[in-house]
Amino acid sequence: MVNEMAKNEKTSGRVSHTASDVLRNKRSSSTAKSLAGSVLAQSRTSKETSAGVATKAAKALDDSRTNRTTKSLAGSALTQKNK
Repeated sequence: MVNEMAKNEKTSGRVSHTASDVLRNKRSSSTAKSLAGSVLAQSRTSKETSAGVATKAAKALDDSRTNRTTKSLAGSALTQKNK
């Protein structure tokens, strides 16, 4: 049942907007841009987070240097990972 819930997760409008801002910002890190791209790709689709992006998201959440925006994108990406 947990797998079914993960498959139905969609990116919220607020997170999509944040992801778009990150992609347009020249100063955003490559990790933030990668997570933003993944999150936007899953907006309004049934796509799931890949294992590579999930690993990157988990590392971002674990790193104390990661900013709040990147952690938000990482959390969204992991929520959409098929477990």
